[in-house]
Amino acid sequence: MYLLGLGIILLLLKYLEFGPPATWSWWVVLAPFAAAVVWWAWADWSGYTKRKAMERHEERKQARIDRQRKAIGRPTSASSRRR
Repeated sequence: MYLLGLGIILLLLKYLEFGPPATWSWWVVLAPFAAAVVWWAWADWSGYTKRKAMERHEERKQARIDRQRKAIGRPTSASSRRR
């Protein structure tokens, strides 16, 4: 996502002919977009994206369980680990 943001900023600076990117080659200005495509392809291929999604799901699930336990007056998993 950072590469996409950088690419958009460089593209705007080149298009508006503002600052150093105005004199740079279009290849340099568009390179962050290519790097973002490579990053997304690698993340999908390696399972990084799925692993991060599963981690977020597990964190939300545990938070929901902890909220429900707290609501009924039972110790949460975080407080039982401290003992």
